[in-house]
Amino acid sequence: MATRYAIYYVPAADSALWRFGSEVLGYDAFTGLDVPQWHPTDLAAADWRAMTSDPRLYGFHATLKAPFRLAEGVDETALGASLVHFAKTQAPVALGPWAIRPIPASRDGHAFLAMVPASPPAPLATLEGRIVNHFDALRAPLTDAEIARRNPDRLSERQRSYLKAHGYPYVLEEFRFHMTLSGAIEHAAAIGERLSARASEFGVAPTITIDRLGLFKQEDGGRFSVLEVAMLGE
Repeated sequence: MATRYAIYYVPAADSALWRFGSEVLGYDAFTGLDVPQWHPTDLAAADWRAMTSDPRLYGFHATLKAPFRLAEGVDETALGASLVHFAKTQAPVALGPWAIRPIPASRDGHAFLAMVPASPPAPLATLEGRIVNHFDALRAPLTDAEIARRNPDRLSERQRSYLKAHGYPYVLEEFRFHMTLSGAIEHAAAIGERLSARASEFGVAPTITIDRLGLFKQEDGGRFSVLEVAMLGE
């Protein structure tokens, strides 16, 4: 499979937020290694591991530019340099208080759990739009197979137009900041309460600020790992 890259918000590697997210998923994308995984006390460890298999592939993050292949003539060095230059021109964005909420994922009532801002600020949408548009020039167009995997028939007209224009349907007006903590599961609300309690035990700060962008890399269909981090405004 082709190498892919993504631009995510990633917490500092030594932060309580990163340690919490990595423990929930059982994977640390900074080291590229598994870590001992937390699980709800009323669930078997193997069951929770299965419930987190999808987000574990990507590592703990919030998507700002979805995975993409590099455009012809663009290499990894150029991508990294572009990220650093871009980040210097952007100010950090304070998201304010967070909450862990179920996000509907299927028609059968299942939802995935994610950490989200309680009240997303306007500068968040501005930053996401700038990232999407800036890095479009560095990504390869989607193949027919990649488009088909997005099930375009199930998308709205606007989402289909964004998929064609930006390689991902959930951008701009469709963007919702979230840091995924599980796959689609039953009883998501109850498990979310346990995750919130665990975050408090970790000492996760009550607010989140986007102060850095992580360049993630995926090779041969494996897990994404952090390749580089660029601080906003520095």
